[in-house]
Amino acid sequence: MKKIFVILPLFLFASLITSAQSKKIDTLRVALSKATAPDTIRLNILKELSSSYFISKPDSSLYFGQQCYDLAIKFNRIADQGIGLNNMANAYTSLGDYVKGIQFFLKAIRLAESVDDVSGVVTSYNNIGATYVQKQDYLKALPYLQLGLKKWNTYTATHKLTYYSDRELKSSLLLNVAEVFLYTHNIDSANHYLQICYEDSKKNHFDILNNIERDLGEVETARGNKTAALNYFRDAVSLSVEIEDTETISITYLSIANLYHKYKQQDSAEYYAQKALEVAGTGRFLQDVLNAGKVLGTYYDEDHNLSQAYKYLKITTAAKDSLFSQDKVKQLLSIDFDEKQRLRDIEAAKIQERNTIRMYVLIAGMAILLLLAFIFWRANKQRTKAYHLLHKQKQEIDLQKAKVEQTLGELRATQHQLIQSEKMASLGELTAGIAHEIQNPLNFVNNFSEVNIELIDEIETEMENGDKAEVMAILEDVKQNLEKIRHHGKRADGIVKGMLQHSRASSNTKEPADINKLADEYLRLTYHGLRAKDKSFNAELITNFGEHLPLINIVPQDIGRSLLNLFTNAFYAVRQKQKTAGTSYQPTVTLSTGIMDNHVIIKVKDNGNGIPENIREKIMQPFFTTKPTGEGTGLGLSLSYEIVVNEHSGIIDINSEEGEYTEFIIKLPI
Repeated sequence: MKKIFVILPLFLFASLITSAQSKKIDTLRVALSKATAPDTIRLNILKELSSSYFISKPDSSLYFGQQCYDLAIKFNRIADQGIGLNNMANAYTSLGDYVKGIQFFLKAIRLAESVDDVSGVVTSYNNIGATYVQKQDYLKALPYLQLGLKKWNTYTATHKLTYYSDRELKSSLLLNVAEVFLYTHNIDSANHYLQICYEDSKKNHFDILNNIERDLGEVETARGNKTAALNYFRDAVSLSVEIEDTETISITYLSIANLYHKYKQQDSAEYYAQKALEVAGTGRFLQDVLNAGKVLGTYYDEDHNLSQAYKYLKITTAAKDSLFSQDKVKQLLSIDFDEKQRLRDIEAAKIQERNTIRMYVLIAGMAILLLLAFIFWRANKQRTKAYHLLHKQKQEIDLQKAKVEQTLGELRATQHQLIQSEKMASLGELTAGIAHEIQNPLNFVNNFSEVNIELIDEIETEMENGDKAEVMAILEDVKQNLEKIRHHGKRADGIVKGMLQHSRASSNTKEPADINKLADEYLRLTYHGLRAKDKSFNAELITNFGEHLPLINIVPQDIGRSLLNLFTNAFYAVRQKQKTAGTSYQPTVTLSTGIMDNHVIIKVKDNGNGIPENIREKIMQPFFTTKPTGEGTGLGLSLSYEIVVNEHSGIIDINSEEGEYTEFIIKLPI
């Protein structure tokens, strides 16, 4: 009574789901009756009906599959012909007619190959493998499944899957491979493939999920986990009821029976084996009738119930005769042999084609070699003739070369003088700024020195008065003032050293440098230098320094010179615009730093007149300038480009909008 109670809710649930599935089939049949004309709508309905029936009612699946196939022939729909054949083949295998099933699958493969329907080819190979799994011939199943997986992986490597059925196909292939490993007792390999297709099937609600749950139950059975196995089996039955997969219900009942038999629960084992046989017999699934009958015969033989054992032996024998008659075995062997021979013939044809291509390539290569030999012979003849002419020309070239080298030496000397001139011009720009910058620390040094003199006088007075505490307090003030004098002295020293570095030739020795500090210093020096020349000029300086910039290896004085040129151009641009823009215009120069794509970024932006688009590509060229004669050499930006790009492997970009702004962007690799 307990066993009936356990299974009863499942059948109550099944009746509700079966009703829903039947409503779908009824709807399709009503639509079919209305689609009287032999059109594509009728064809699609027939495909749906054939697919819906092949598990629950294989006879009906055959009927509608045949109509689907006939209609697809009429419309010359090759892919749909393959679908009709596959549906009929599935129905035949469910009924235990493996010969017809595999014949139809192979015919479907030929059709799919003729229109390059990879999905159709792989589907048929998968179905053949599944048929051999059902037939328990695992050695024949695996090659077909592996061939299907190989074709599918090759196809999906270059094509995006769009259809639900295509996404489900790979999971079905992996499931069948897992069952081969499961039934050949490679439990770990079976579990590996099951887990892969389980996650995908559960996520996408594939119809094969019930079979995966059942196989996972078999894995847990093999591992000795009874409770986990039962949970998987019960889930498998529920899912099978939901999609009317009565064959999987029968198979799962038999798995439950074997589980109970393993744990010596003979009554439960016999009960579920009988349920498996009952469902298989109702659905006319001969292979499952054979499997269930064989198990029941074994169980009753163990119970010494010979009459019952004999009864199920007769059932098993009848099913076996129907499935595996000598003629059918011969037919299957012949079909398998023919298919393997066909695949070998295809491979041989491919090899022959490759050999033919190689032969043509070899012939073409030999022809090219002969042609090249002729060309080389003619060329050699002409080369001998040309040699005497070239020898004469060489003598003339040598004379010209001497003149060119002399001229080049003069040009190099002139270039060196121009670069030095540009460098000294930039030094002149800095001098006034340096004077302004150095004045501040010198003022601090002078002021704190005077204060210390006064404090020393106070110390002498307090010492005469004997006030030691006051003396110590004053000495602490003196010490702090000396620290400030030393700090500002170092500041002045740094400014002087920076000036010296700028004025002397670059050592080309790179060293770690702080870009924020370097850029800020040159910005202020450039600005104060301009202010020293023109007290009326004012500009707003905006700095946006990136935090935690790494030190990068650069030649500091060279990068400083590049920045000086950019700052000088920016201030020149805003001064020129200020002359015509009116009182509301506020000259502004913005300096920003940061990190992007493994580069330190330095941006110098002004709100001047911008650079006309027709000259942007020229401004980095040597001697090109937009300044009036006498105000620029045209070397500043070209030197900046040389330093950043050629010496530091960096990049200089320009963004500008005429009349609005110009922004130079330096990118230095970290």
